[in-house]
Amino acid sequence: MRITGGVLSGRKVSVPNGNNEIRPSMDRMRESVFACLGDISGLSFLDIFTGSGIIALEAASRGASVIEAVEQDKLKRKTLLENVSISPVRINCKFIPAELYVKRSSLKNEQPPFDIIFLDPPFYYKFKWELVENIAKSSLVTGGSRILIHRPRNDYLNADIEGLKKIDSREYGRSIVDFFLFFN
Repeated sequence: MRITGGVLSGRKVSVPNGNNEIRPSMDRMRESVFACLGDISGLSFLDIFTGSGIIALEAASRGASVIEAVEQDKLKRKTLLENVSISPVRINCKFIPAELYVKRSSLKNEQPPFDIIFLDPPFYYKFKWELVENIAKSSLVTGGSRILIHRPRNDYLNADIEGLKKIDSREYGRSIVDFFLFFN
């Protein structure tokens, strides 16, 4: 895999081994998502289900200043840490289940909110919409935060999530990235 834009454009990133499904985000999808986000210089970015760290690295490459990557699978740790070592800014890696990360950040209320939160859960993950709902209720977001979720085409949201407004949706093969805006 290669980073598609910014100061690290063209740099190679390794795909980690792991006991979960490895499904690296497609180059075309990453380029398109970051084009939709526009200039992210100086913004904070949270990458949940980071895997290889490619999305966090794309954010760093394009100027995000505060970046956190969350990954549960400890078998991906070595490769993830090697990958993020090329970042021009520190990428803080947390090896914890996504649900626990969201819950703890809500309880501690010490974490400043993120401008952009990207979720790329395994396609078989059944709790993606509950996780998005919990993020919308957490201290991870503030007015104007954007939440993006990469999902299979057939796994769509059946109801509105309080505090979120869907502002865009992009199709990439058999998957979709939904863009939500948090308002309070």
